[in-house]
Amino acid sequence: MNATHPRRRSSRRAVVVVAALVAVATALAGCLYAAIPPESSAMPAPSRQPDLSGIPTGFEEFYTQSLDWGSCSGADSGYYDCTTVTAPLDWSNPDAGTLDLALIRRAATGRDAIGSLLTNPGGPGASGYDLIADSATFAVSEPVLDAYDVIGFDPRGVGRSTAVRCLDAAGMDHVLYDIPADPRGSDGWTAELTERNQEFVAACEANSDGILPYITTDNAARDMDLLRGVLGDAKLNYLGYSYGTFLGATYAKLFPERAGRIVLDGAIDPSVSGLEVSTTQAVGFESALRAYMADCLAGSDCPFTGRVDDAMADLGTLLASVDTNPLRGDDGRMLGADTLLTGIIAALYAQNSWPYLTQALDEALQGDPSTALLLADFYNSREADGTYSDNSTEAFRAYNCMDYPLDTSQADQDAAAARIASQAPTIAPYWENVDVCEVWPYPSTGVREKIAADGAAPIVVVGTTNDPATPYEWSVSLAGQLSSGVLVTREGEGHTGYAKGNACVDTAVERYLLDGTVPENGLTCSG
Repeated sequence: MNATHPRRRSSRRAVVVVAALVAVATALAGCLYAAIPPESSAMPAPSRQPDLSGIPTGFEEFYTQSLDWGSCSGADSGYYDCTTVTAPLDWSNPDAGTLDLALIRRAATGRDAIGSLLTNPGGPGASGYDLIADSATFAVSEPVLDAYDVIGFDPRGVGRSTAVRCLDAAGMDHVLYDIPADPRGSDGWTAELTERNQEFVAACEANSDGILPYITTDNAARDMDLLRGVLGDAKLNYLGYSYGTFLGATYAKLFPERAGRIVLDGAIDPSVSGLEVSTTQAVGFESALRAYMADCLAGSDCPFTGRVDDAMADLGTLLASVDTNPLRGDDGRMLGADTLLTGIIAALYAQNSWPYLTQALDEALQGDPSTALLLADFYNSREADGTYSDNSTEAFRAYNCMDYPLDTSQADQDAAAARIASQAPTIAPYWENVDVCEVWPYPSTGVREKIAADGAAPIVVVGTTNDPATPYEWSVSLAGQLSSGVLVTREGEGHTGYAKGNACVDTAVERYLLDGTVPENGLTCSG
């Protein structure tokens, strides 16, 4: 929709950011990135012959391509090898052109590999290459590393693969941090954000070499079948987090007979609309924020006092204050309510980030935006020198605009706004935004529907009870939709459940990946 409809707004399409990357924020010494655990030794894997079963007609040359494995950028070449796979631009037309998919492989440390285990950290837009390059032992356990060639890859549009490209660093700062001149919710505010979105979209169209209409989860799932084939696996073994659960479920829908041992952690419900996603996430983050506040109040260094309701009201006052009178950072950027909320959201993904949220809020109450900006920068992949380390924001918007049809019903939008105001009152004033997808140059091709994946092997779905980004109800729903779905519940805080220190969850996931032992459906893991 163009700027001739300035009042058209929708809730912000929040955040399905990879939990694993947020969880490494265990130190604040100039940045949020912690030391990565040291790797154990591994040797590059021997390549297997491509699996040629079920090749779609016309795409034979893609499935029969030879892979040239070599050293890796950003990883120790003694442990990893990397390659590039050529994929069709359009899976409905083999002659429409090609794009590149970047892969990194960490060879199984055991004698005989079960096969490949593809991984996706979420987003959409997070780099699977970087997750494995930074530390495969952080992504999966040592027993899984022993048994599988663990594969990280950047989906189409992302990172080292043929990528969505939009604005330079200054342009991204404008989009993500600059505060509109007019008051929130006014016609001028809406018009300015709409113009900002139009500038962003025009840059994406100009700089992305024609790939935008093909950046869809359906195409990315078909790419995964190509990866399975060229890696020589008869079935796809897969571990997907957050958005990666939607990617994995889509694969199982398209290729149920080729679904191997699939684990989906922190599920997205594929049947819900974009408006419902945003609404449910607002409620989820409010719930996580209340859990944080209760923990903060129980400590000795909390900047808030009283009951949780009192502290949440005080936080609401802080948000309103910086919305009216933004705080200036050392680099001249201003911390308004939107950026402060982004920083809060970033810290809520993992419970071990809560101390940094306390620090950020304490400083902001004293007029210092430093840590709040740092949290927002971490969320936005902005480095200390003002550059951006990846294209996750651009890819996130591209995938969402193509995967989620626009919600055009005013009644639905009014109902969503009422629910957010009632169930997420602290977040509500700053959750609504102008949707970039209203001016996206291509109509959505995604279909929001339940996924059954009839005929697939058991698919393990892991849900965490107070997950703010992918609320638990979505994991319950997805496990129920899948004909072979098996639900494992982690009782606790934070985004996703595997490799979060819960031995019950970890054992259930690893036994399935290692020897095919299916967890008891409904298994609940406390602690």
